Amino acid sequence: MTGVLASQQIETLIENGALAAEKPFVDGQVQPASLDLRLGHVAFRVRASFLTGAGQSVTDRLAEFEMHRIDLSEGAVLEKGCVYVVPLMERLALEGDIQAIANAKSSTGRLDLLTRVITDGGVEFDRIPAGYTGPLYAEICPRSFSVLVRPGMRLNQIRFRQGQSVLTDQEIRDLHTSDVLVAGGPAVISEGLGFSVDLKPGEGNLVGYRAKPHTGVIDLDRIGQYDPADFWDDLRTDSRQLVLDPGAFYILVSREAVHIPPKYAAEMAPYLAMVGEFRVHYAGFFDPGFGHAAAGGTGARGVLEVRCHEAPFVLEHGQTVGRLVYERMSQVPQTLYGAGIASNYQGQGLKLSKHFKA
Repeated sequence: MTGVLASQQIETLIENGALAAEKPFVDGQVQPASLDLRLGHVAFRVRASFLTGAGQSVTDRLAEFEMHRIDLSEGAVLEKGCVYVVPLMERLALEGDIQAIANAKSSTGRLDLLTRVITDGGVEFDRIPAGYTGPLYAEICPRSFSVLVRPGMRLNQIRFRQGQSVLTDQEIRDLHTSDVLVAGGPAVISEGLGFSVDLKPGEGNLVGYRAKPHTGVIDLDRIGQYDPADFWDDLRTDSRQLVLDPGAFYILVSREAVHIPPKYAAEMAPYLAMVGEFRVHYAGFFDPGFGHAAAGGTGARGVLEVRCHEAPFVLEHGQTVGRLVYERMSQVPQTLYGAGIASNYQGQGLKLSKHFKA
């Protein structure tokens, strides 16, 4: 079988022992096309981000880079600008040609919380080869806000796939013809489905948010509790353009409403570096059913997490900033995104993470 494994297939991995955990899996941890990963009980403050390297273990590298360790049992603050490694509760014993890819969850990315999975012998972030047996670790670097974390919190998610399942551009064109993958703008298809930024002022001229540089701590367990004004500056424009400041973090929204049919999943990938000095979207999984009418959506716009790099850059309305790479599902998930599960961002527009008041 070829494609991204669906929720019921992930359950089978758990039953067969290919997926194990130090504590029982909890309700809602298995998503339509992914598994949420949970933080363990200790965080290692390290002096730099690192990849483990072939033939080495994360434990070996921690002995080299560890500064101190923090007990998370009663909750602890991970400070802005610091790098931490946290052992995860889950571990893998992948068999056959099943490989895995990890990514930050949507709410994690919207807080500018750089979070990546590393493994023993790993030579890439967030990529786990077929046959891997061993523990999983999260590397966490809060970029804009210090955060309070506890064991069991779910900042990352992991997908499993068999074989080559990425759609070619022609297959995306055919799928768009039959299922309408994008509305609100043209279907720009080149190495995936391109999407652009919406800087056409709506009511009140609000087009996005910029993270404030000096704020309080965000407790990741507090949902809908924080006043956005304490953490974000509103961005308003009448000119359909924004000048991005180097080092600043922005929440913007795509001009297009996107649709992920039930037989497919998608990942948001950064656009080519040649279009500008910025990166879009650190959290990239789109589950089957996102924006799907039968699952409570009529297309949903993609929230863009934008960080400007070397030089100030003018971003203009309708400018292409990223692309969606579509993949086939191995099976249709038993439950789609937004259909009877707690999906925070179905039918979304411009929206901060779930921690902030509407």
